[in-house]
Amino acid sequence: MTSEGATSVQVAVRIKPITDEDLEKLPTRFQRQVITTPSPHQIVVEGEKRQFYHFDHVFPPETTQQEIYEKSVENLVDKFLEGYNVTILAYGQTSSGKTHTMGTADNSSIPYHNKGIIPRAIATLFHTMNTSSLYMNRKFSIKVSFIEIYNEDLIDLLGEGEGESRPQVMIREDSKGHIYWSGLQELQVNSVDDVIAYLARGSLNRQVGATDMNAKSSRSHAIFSLTMSQQKLVNHNGYNNYSNPGSRPTTPSSKLMGSRANSRLDSRFDDESDWITITSKFHFVDLAGSERLKRTAASGDRAKEGISINSGLLALGNVISALGDPNKAKHTTHIPYRDSKLTRLLQDSLGGNAQTLMIACVSPAEFNLNETVNTLKYANRARNIKNSAAINQEETGWNDMIHLQNLVVKLRSEISNLKNYTC
Repeated sequence: MTSEGATSVQVAVRIKPITDEDLEKLPTRFQRQVITTPSPHQIVVEGEKRQFYHFDHVFPPETTQQEIYEKSVENLVDKFLEGYNVTILAYGQTSSGKTHTMGTADNSSIPYHNKGIIPRAIATLFHTMNTSSLYMNRKFSIKVSFIEIYNEDLIDLLGEGEGESRPQVMIREDSKGHIYWSGLQELQVNSVDDVIAYLARGSLNRQVGATDMNAKSSRSHAIFSLTMSQQKLVNHNGYNNYSNPGSRPTTPSSKLMGSRANSRLDSRFDDESDWITITSKFHFVDLAGSERLKRTAASGDRAKEGISINSGLLALGNVISALGDPNKAKHTTHIPYRDSKLTRLLQDSLGGNAQTLMIACVSPAEFNLNETVNTLKYANRARNIKNSAAINQEETGWNDMIHLQNLVVKLRSEISNLKNYTC
């Protein structure tokens, strides 16, 4: 792992426009808009007292999907290609526009101008891979997965079978402390259409339901993930050499088996080159919205779902406070990641090895003032969280016994030739 450095969690705030449907539901005396945006980085809340907040990006109600993507997300696709883990999470109360912003429910019937972050990021990713000279001589492998947390159960939205017949998804931790998910199906993709097809398939399996605040309310937290593995050749004479002076010296190796070779590689690569494997993950997190049972009029299973949603979000808020509240951070040695499965899954994204963007979605209506202020407070604390993002790369073959044996044979031969030459 190389190029490690502290980076702050980026925070963007999107203000949802008030629609005619919203006006029908909101009491007339609470329809006044209480949020203003005097600058692209500042938001002002006109409550009992005026409150000022500063963020990396502030998007007023008239902001388009394209503007949000270009200003806050597009550069993260480049980071993902470089080998960094990336996480984008949408946070906010129910019916604040999180799923619309993320594009989690994307399908072919949605017009381009309404498409969210996920389909746009996927389009940029494949376009860059196929056209940029930086990546023409690399071999890529991309897999997707889609998981939801429903009533604290982990469900594989792309898994085969129904109910208990599906493999159980478990949260694990490797020897380096990184979180991974066992039992989760990862499916190979080769194009934008492949990715969108799996996104649409998983979204159809996601738990949704009607409440008084949202006719299609998400009843679970969902994480759509891309795992990319890429191989590049590093030439010791300087060609395509991105090695870090502080990293372990590379060992000259013979050409690897044909299965590792890329047909686009040319004759500039020879025995003086090493294969480097770069692995990165891109998580798109669409959180279910915080709810007040009195406002949603939920009962029965809907009420149980709302309680579970709020419990996970409370645990997330506690992690954000422990990491980002200056007063608590000075005295806190324990970060409560294990308090919920949501925070456990996001452990690397908050305070770990990732470039992270939080998009806080809020309503400008006075009726939602308390929820809006709570969202902005957590978003403001998230800006103080420091991650240790690093490019995830290692020389190919260090875990391949056959490759290592061949390498030993080759080095012995070279040593023998050098001894004969000096004699």
